Amino acid sequence: MVTADHGLQRDEEIEIGLPSGDTAPAEVVGRDPSTDLAVLRTSASGLVPPTWGAEPLRVGYLLLAVTRPGRGPKAGLALISRLGDGWRTPSGGKLERYVELSAELHPGFSGGLLVDSRCQGHGLLTAGLVRAAPIVIPSATIKRTVESILAHGSVRRGYLGVASLPVRLPAPLAKESGQTTALLLTAVEDESPASRAGLIVGDLLLALDEAAVGQMGDLFPLLEEERIGNLARARVARGGTLREILITIGVRGEQPEGRSRP
Repeated sequence: MVTADHGLQRDEEIEIGLPSGDTAPAEVVGRDPSTDLAVLRTSASGLVPPTWGAEPLRVGYLLLAVTRPGRGPKAGLALISRLGDGWRTPSGGKLERYVELSAELHPGFSGGLLVDSRCQGHGLLTAGLVRAAPIVIPSATIKRTVESILAHGSVRRGYLGVASLPVRLPAPLAKESGQTTALLLTAVEDESPASRAGLIVGDLLLALDEAAVGQMGDLFPLLEEERIGNLARARVARGGTLREILITIGVRGEQPEGRSRP
């Protein structure tokens, strides 16, 4: 089972509601806060997975949001007000499509299934990714995230172990590098990939494998699962001098407990 991660307030003693009105225990398999998804497992019988819709969504489509915030079901209509291409959440999660709804989200609707007039599912509803905007987590994102959680217990993403701030480059450095902004490293975690490669606080990170980085969001596409364990060539400015440093991309989750830097 899949629900909204931000609505799952604990990892133990979880009960789910069944169509009969009874409840059954469930356990957390894994979570991915960056896409606001959590995967649960139960031994309860009689549960039927949804049929996922194949027809692309369009602006103006009317969907039915179905959820169960208490002992009984709850439903509400939602109009698709805005569509966009794939995007990344503020914490770096990748969603295959941006789908925004014009609906007032009442408590309990996050994690609910969205269905069309033929009762085919089109994703999960959440208010936990974009402030004041109900968003649909597409079925393709759900499938990819669930497969990763079932295989690894989490969604594997690359990790450098740095904290940074975007800064404007001085004119001489901007001219030499061909870009106007970079990431100033404000912290480098001990025993992290960045630390082992020799990156230090005060370095300016300009690019990773020839892809320019000027904002924190620029790093997320460069740290996908397939990059884990690979060598990356970081272009860095230190003391006004450009240099290249090889860094092996690590796995997020292996950093010191309580840290979640890229």
